[in-house]
Amino acid sequence: MHLPARGTKIAAYCVLGAALLLAQPDWRTMVDLPAVDFSGLSPVKTRALLRLLRNHGCPCGCGMKVAECRVKDPGCSWSKGLAAAMGDAIRAGKDENEALEAAKASKWARGPQPHKLLDEPVTIPTAGAPVRGPAGAVLTLVEFSDFQCPYCSIAVAKLNALLEAYPGKIKLIFKQFPLDMHSQAAVAAAAAIAAHRQGKFWPMHDALFAHRRELSRPLILALARTAGLDMKRFAVDLDSAETKTTVARDVDDGDRAGVEGTPSVFINGRKYNGDLDLPAIRSVIDEELKKAR
Repeated sequence: MHLPARGTKIAAYCVLGAALLLAQPDWRTMVDLPAVDFSGLSPVKTRALLRLLRNHGCPCGCGMKVAECRVKDPGCSWSKGLAAAMGDAIRAGKDENEALEAAKASKWARGPQPHKLLDEPVTIPTAGAPVRGPAGAVLTLVEFSDFQCPYCSIAVAKLNALLEAYPGKIKLIFKQFPLDMHSQAAVAAAAAIAAHRQGKFWPMHDALFAHRRELSRPLILALARTAGLDMKRFAVDLDSAETKTTVARDVDDGDRAGVEGTPSVFINGRKYNGDLDLPAIRSVIDEELKKAR
């Protein structure tokens, strides 16, 4: 009964869609492209820049010209960056060929780089940090973590499985990286450090993650009591300037190492960008052990 009316509506939508498509500006004739700076350019230089943008391909791999990408995908950083490089060169007095060469020499011309499982090595201070595994282990894993982070909680079992799969060959060092978005992460980090001062970091580590969703100062004190900590000493260490300094130093170390989120794991100083599941990371670990031998 309602099919004719529905069919009429669909036909109307198709006509409207076609009209909107036809009304869309044509990147081949547009003279004001999204996020392209034409300021300070004479009409002659503006035309030169437009020719470059319309004829040179976007390096992001979309298959479009730079001008086309700016119109159809204004969020593309590669077309935006390349357009800026071309514009700067034209503005500086270079001709079109010189501007094109300048753009090709910019970082934007390379496009997105292939995903690397391991970044270049960096130095991460670890003296005094909690460690699990033998001191003489061939591989050192450094983990920057947040006790309220759900992904960090999941990573605990994965890293434990990795240590069990390579007994005696890997040691895991824990570094604090509480995120501002997690209201109880900083006090949880302080609690872990206070427990570490009494030789009970890992039991507190496990307890904090087990209660990640309900962390609060009263709960943390209860967890410390259950772990058998000296509560008077724990309370002092929890709020001490020294503890706050330790947390801040770990965060600074993470920032310098290129940590952008948690968990972040480094294998012998090289940031690992893959999955922590054992089947996924095993080939990387085996290769690093082979190099070490």
